Amino acid sequence: MLSYEPGDSLAHRLDPRSKLAVQVGFAAAAFAHTTPRGLAALTAVTGLVLALARTDPRRALWELRFVVPFVVAAPLIEGFDWGGFVPADAVTPALAGYRTLLVVVVAAAYVRTTPVRDSRAAIQRTVPGRTGQFLGLGVAFVFRFLPVLQADLARIRDAHRSRLGTERPVPERMSTLAVAALGRAVERADRFSLALRARCFSWNPTLPGMRFSRPDAGAFVVAAALGLAALAPLVQ
Repeated sequence: MLSYEPGDSLAHRLDPRSKLAVQVGFAAAAFAHTTPRGLAALTAVTGLVLALARTDPRRALWELRFVVPFVVAAPLIEGFDWGGFVPADAVTPALAGYRTLLVVVVAAAYVRTTPVRDSRAAIQRTVPGRTGQFLGLGVAFVFRFLPVLQADLARIRDAHRSRLGTERPVPERMSTLAVAALGRAVERADRFSLALRARCFSWNPTLPGMRFSRPDAGAFVVAAALGLAALAPLVQ
């Protein structure tokens, strides 16, 4: 399951704020350059990020496999015509889907190399006031809650498969899994709320200390370069 894993890679040693800056710059560049040449360059950047995070691309894609059907379905639906399939109509959604996949993979490298508490601390120290606390809290909850829901869904699918649920029609299988997953999510949310109250949840806890190091300067340079690349089409 894709979650934080302790390690000694360069990405692990970076400050979360510099990694978030790279994420923002990468996403902006990806949306500004959704062309074959631009996506080829961003693919190279993605490979470099995964290498610095020591994250296997195959594992990242497998953990994010729920995104792949949408990436594949969009160009197929857009290119479909009653007279046949029009490849030219499928090019734009295919590029947009690949762009989304790159952004998600880079985000996966961030999740794998950054503790949840550090992500919350980075956001709260970047965005002041109650807004920063709310955003940091939301990110922390998502990072902790999403893997649990993913594991629950995997167990539901295994139980469904063991009862020969795969022999049923696809719409029935989808509705069964959706209802079971929604019920489990609501149950988890109730238990999560009770656990927060039992632990005297605080909006402003003591957060871990943070300090920029020399490698963070390189990360900010990369983030600035990506940001300038995203702004380049606007000034031409």
